[in-house]
Amino acid sequence: MPVKPQHAVGLDVGSTRTRCVICVVEDGQLRFLGAGSVPSKGWQRGRAADPGAISASIAAAVKEAETRAGVLVESAVLGVGGPDVTAVQSRGVYEFGRPREVGPTDLAYAVDLARKVKMDEDRELIHVFPQDFTVDGRAGYRYPVGAVCTRLEANVLLITTSTIEHEFIVSAAQRAHIHIKDTVFEPVAAGYASVLPEERGRGVAVVDLGVDATGVVLYDGEAAVTACSLPITADHLTRDLTSGLRYSCGVTVSLDDAETLKRDYGCAMLGLTSDNTLIEVPLADGRGWFEVSRRQINEILEARAEELFLYVRQEASRVGMDQSLLEGVVLTGGGARLNGLCDMAERVLNCPAKFGLTAGIRDWPQTFLDPAWTTAAGLSMYAARLDQRGEDRRRGPGFWGFFGW
Repeated sequence: MPVKPQHAVGLDVGSTRTRCVICVVEDGQLRFLGAGSVPSKGWQRGRAADPGAISASIAAAVKEAETRAGVLVESAVLGVGGPDVTAVQSRGVYEFGRPREVGPTDLAYAVDLARKVKMDEDRELIHVFPQDFTVDGRAGYRYPVGAVCTRLEANVLLITTSTIEHEFIVSAAQRAHIHIKDTVFEPVAAGYASVLPEERGRGVAVVDLGVDATGVVLYDGEAAVTACSLPITADHLTRDLTSGLRYSCGVTVSLDDAETLKRDYGCAMLGLTSDNTLIEVPLADGRGWFEVSRRQINEILEARAEELFLYVRQEASRVGMDQSLLEGVVLTGGGARLNGLCDMAERVLNCPAKFGLTAGIRDWPQTFLDPAWTTAAGLSMYAARLDQRGEDRRRGPGFWGFFGW
C-alpha cells in the first residue's frame, strides 16, 4: 500500500498580501511544490476587521498554491503578528524531594511547569522558549542532563498574543476550510527559514518588517531571549513621505504615489544614491506634476529608518545583547526590500546586517529568494517539523532545538 505523501503548508496572512507555500517531505528533506500570493482584504490599519474578506483571501491564495502544486490542502501552520504580541519571562521549579540525576524528561517537565504561569484571560500562549536552567541554586546551565540535584528550575520565554485577535484570524482560516495545526510568531517563522542554528548560537536579531506590523526576536546561544512588536512599520515610511513632502514642498502626494517613490527611488541612508536626481511626482488631485530631489525623499526615509533600528538597539540593550549580536541582524518581510536598510541597520546597531532569504527547501524558486516570502517558507518548514515530532504544538521550534530532539 503506497505511503500517503506528507505535505507541509505555511500560510502567511498579511495585511497587504496573503501567501501560501506547499512543500512535501521526501526522504527527510523538504521539497517545494507550489505557492500562491493574492492581495489581502479585510484588514484595517494592520488589524483584522472583516473575517469574511480575510477568509476569501486565504481561500484564493490556497487555491492558487494548490493549482501550482497539484495537491489539495487540508491543514496549515498560520503566522501571527501585530502589536498584540508580547513576551514575558517565566520560571518553573521542579522539586525532586531527594538528590537524583537529571534526565531529559525532567527538563521538559520543568519547562511545562514554567508555561503554566497564570496569564490574563485575554492572552493566548503561542510559544515556549527554554533559555537555561538553575540546578540547586547554581544558574546558567544550558543542558544539565546527568547533573545530580534536588531542585531544578527552568527559565523560559513565553510569547503571547491577544486571544480575540488570535481566534479571529484562526476562525477566518477555518472558514476557508483550512485546519490550523499551529500558529507561529512571524519573525520566529522567518528566522526558522533563514537563520542557521550556529548563527542563533552566536547571537542574532531577526527583524520582520511588514506594511502594518514589525516583529523582532533575539537569539543568544540558540535560546530566544526576547521577542516583541515594534511601533514602526513599512507603512510609516510611506506615510512619512506624504506628510514630509507636504511640509517641505507644500504639495499633496497620494499614498500610492508615495509607495512608488519609496520603492523605486527611496533609500534608507543618504549618500548611497544620486541624491541630486530630480523626480517628477504627480499631484494627488491629478492636476499636474512637481519635481522633487531624491535627497528630499531619502532625508525623510532616513529619519524613520534610523528610529526603527534605535528601537531594535533599545530592545537588545534591555536584555544585555547590545554588544552580543555577533551574527548581526537579519531583515525579512516585504518592507525589508527598501534600498539602504541593511546599511542603516549596520550603522545604528554596529553589527553586520543582511536579508533573510529562504534556505533548506529543495527546488525553492529563484524568484522567491525574496525577504517577503521568508515567513511563509518558515511556516511550511515548521509544519513539517511539527508532523515529524507529533507532540505538543505549543512547544514550538525553539523547544526541540534546545533539547536536541
